[in-house]
Amino acid sequence: MSTQPILKTVGVTKRFGAIQALTEVNFEVCEGEIMALVGDNGAGKSTLIKGIAGIYAFDEGDVFFQDRKVTINSPRDASQLGIEVVYQDLALADNLDVVANMFLGRERTGPFARLDEASMEKSCVDTLNSLAVTTLRSVRLPVASLSGGQRQSIAVAKAVMWNSKVVILDEPTAALGVAQTRQVLDLVQRLSEKGLAVVMISHNLHDIFEVADRIAVLRLGQMVNVFERKNSSQQDIVHAMTAGRLKSVPGMAVE
Repeated sequence: MSTQPILKTVGVTKRFGAIQALTEVNFEVCEGEIMALVGDNGAGKSTLIKGIAGIYAFDEGDVFFQDRKVTINSPRDASQLGIEVVYQDLALADNLDVVANMFLGRERTGPFARLDEASMEKSCVDTLNSLAVTTLRSVRLPVASLSGGQRQSIAVAKAVMWNSKVVILDEPTAALGVAQTRQVLDLVQRLSEKGLAVVMISHNLHDIFEVADRIAVLRLGQMVNVFERKNSSQQDIVHAMTAGRLKSVPGMAVE
């Protein structure tokens, strides 16, 4: 694992009218690292990720990618840098098969503008094999017929197929059973082993302590601490989430 951040935010702030969603947040993730991002509901996790992904524009602060200051105005800008986000709803088309979903919006065409099905299927299989996704009987199965763990695996594989360098996973194990959760956590670890930087948002501290290298805690839109997983406990994380020291609280004095 590299010790140099591939993605870093410095002092990013975001307001929605009178609501201060983020206040001077510093955040980073390194190549080959699994960085967990945790916090209670309303802590600012989704706002931070959507700012990095180009859905929101930060009001203040800077974003750096591979030591270069960047401006991300849209999800396309993020994708071109190598930042991919797998949202909780997965954004898969149930009526399409695995190959069609993996190439949705990026289809390859051959002569006479026909879809190059053979090339797309090979790339799809190669990507799934590289991630050791072995539970699929066929990449021509419709996504609607797949289990939750298989669907999550397809969404992750879709994200990493396009030369991505940073993969952000939003609640990847939510609503999964024990076996499917194990499957997804193993996949997250394989992403790290391939050298990708992984940001994992989750409310499940057990899952986080299974795979994360570091754990960043947001509280009321502020970054209160970053823990080394091997040197911390779940109690440490819960305390930071609920009582971590804030720089300021609008309308309140912080002692």
